[in-house]
Amino acid sequence: MTKGQRIAELRQSNKMSQSELAKAIKVSPSTIGMWETDQRAIKDNDLISLANIFNVTVDYLLGNTTSKHGKAPEWANDQDKKDLKVFLEENSNDMTFGGEGLSDEEREQVRRILEGFFWEKQKRKHK
Repeated sequence: MTKGQRIAELRQSNKMSQSELAKAIKVSPSTIGMWETDQRAIKDNDLISLANIFNVTVDYLLGNTTSKHGKAPEWANDQDKKDLKVFLEENSNDMTFGGEGLSDEEREQVRRILEGFFWEKQKRKHK
């Protein structure tokens, strides 16, 4: 899931319009639309505002964790976070079981398991 997709999902699950979110962050509704379609980069201060509004971590918005309230471990560096993103994209997006595709919920469960595995492995590497 891209940064924009996460923002759109959070906005919709909070029953907010793009205009309402734009007003809360003090940007234009078209900016929200471009963020949600990954056509415009998001400034750091806007990412922080989004995280506060939706009660999630910036790491979640950036795709560095699959848990809305979780975050990358304090010892994790930027390369670890990038590696996790690649690891999850390569290992969980197109999974099937018995030839049948996974539901979004099942795919998210697999991503959480893979994320836990990844951080445990990285933790051993950093010691």
